[in-house]
Amino acid sequence: MGDGLISDLAQAYLAEAAERLRPGSYKSVRFALELLCSHLGGRAVGELSLTQGKEVLGYITQLSPNVRKYRDGKGAGLVELARLSQEQEITTSAPQTQARILKQMVQFLDWCVGEGELEANPWDGLKVKDRPDVHPHGMLTEAQVMILLQAKDRVLHSALLFALLTGMRSGEICGLMAEDITAKGNLGRFISIRPNRVRLLKSKAAEREVPLHGVLENLLDTALPTSGRLFPHLSVDRVVKRYAHLRRRHPELRGTVFHSTRKWFITQCERTGVPEHFTASLVGHHTARSANRLTYGLYSAGISDAQKREIIEGIRLPDWEGAS
Repeated sequence: MGDGLISDLAQAYLAEAAERLRPGSYKSVRFALELLCSHLGGRAVGELSLTQGKEVLGYITQLSPNVRKYRDGKGAGLVELARLSQEQEITTSAPQTQARILKQMVQFLDWCVGEGELEANPWDGLKVKDRPDVHPHGMLTEAQVMILLQAKDRVLHSALLFALLTGMRSGEICGLMAEDITAKGNLGRFISIRPNRVRLLKSKAAEREVPLHGVLENLLDTALPTSGRLFPHLSVDRVVKRYAHLRRRHPELRGTVFHSTRKWFITQCERTGVPEHFTASLVGHHTARSANRLTYGLYSAGISDAQKREIIEGIRLPDWEGAS
């Protein structure tokens, strides 16, 4: 016990992580372990001490938010990246980011304990001193929704309509297939959000069926493909960059991101009196945090298609040219 090299154990850990994590999450874990291995990879895991953990944490707190973008930083280790960060920028990563990097290192050491490589995790008590602050992006106002819709952006317009009228995440929209659409008689058309060859889902709860608003049904009939991907030229990366382009063109959108459309949808549901667990079913959240969450989570079959349709039809876009 304790003789395994940190670099070797990290490779084994990453191989397991690659099997269970989505690409974005895996990339984050890999970056944290690359930092750890660059500094202590040649040490036996049993040699790790709390003092070394505090030293690593000290370097983590010096990293800038743009550390991965440095030309001189390619292939650089933790110590070098900390030095570059201090030389080139006056800001450091948010406490939330620092805490995430540390947590991923600590989770690796917990895995080492579980694998019998360590008797106990020597970094178990380490914490980022500053409280990790979450800075949520703003919810779109009616005026901002008007700006987005009237812009009729050639790349994002149709995707924005889907986001505003279904509450879907950008990754879910990018992976929509024409084959995911089903007609349910007088209840109209629904779209199934499920894992496919284009994208995975954030969680099991994200798998769901959502009715398509009349505006979206019209969009399907007039502007979108009838087979394959509904948005073949979109990726999450392109959505993010194009929304940033819209922010530059329209300063009134400052403080919002594409995900703000999801907040707008959820807010509309709340303002029209939709029960929280109904909204949770539509947007792919786990059962709402309420006194009834145990009952609903274990025994309910969920809300009916008719109830879903009633909620969706209650969502009203601001009065803009072309919305109907």
